[in-house]
Amino acid sequence: MATTLQANPRTDLTGSATRQIRKDGHVPAILYGNKIESKPVYVESVEFLKTVREVGKNGLFSLSVDGSKHQVMIHDVQIDPLKNEYVHVDFFEVDMKSEIDADVPVRLKGEAPGTKEGGVLSHLLYDISVKCLPNDIPEEIEVDVSGLNIGDSIQITDLRDKVSVDITNEDEETVVTVQPPTVVEETDEEADSDEEPEVINQDDSDSDKEE
Repeated sequence: MATTLQANPRTDLTGSATRQIRKDGHVPAILYGNKIESKPVYVESVEFLKTVREVGKNGLFSLSVDGSKHQVMIHDVQIDPLKNEYVHVDFFEVDMKSEIDADVPVRLKGEAPGTKEGGVLSHLLYDISVKCLPNDIPEEIEVDVSGLNIGDSIQITDLRDKVSVDITNEDEETVVTVQPPTVVEETDEEADSDEEPEVINQDDSDSDKEE
């Protein structure tokens, strides 16, 4: 494979050593798979980011550790929400001849006619689960919304024939829908509050003043 990421083994797994790895600009990680023993490693943060941008979320690449190359994909990434920094990465070595499960991002295409009539486009499912060989995992699943009017929706069942891999979601799961515009009805209390307040016994009070 063209993309190769260099990894170094971690021998000291204490908290202080892990913090030092991050301080030095690296990301602690674990390499594991069905046919290998789990191996703690770390990778250079900038190089890892470049790899993610190059191969995508479900992309395959080579992870080089101690001279050995492993065909891997990123199984999980932990990010510090405050610092927006990588905290830990799971690299999974894949068997190129065995099907695996993966989550593929959904990308909406086109403009729904229902939105021009006041409808609201609601994107409900951002990832679709698939099962296929590693090399067949799509980078994204495109969903065309250009035929959706108010009240229309696209469900998983509508996509099965349009995607070349096996989708494992339930048929009735809704990916995207166009909801009717929200109408705020005025309550009786609000209507009453808009009326002019009634002046009670105004004539009586005036007559008292004249006396």
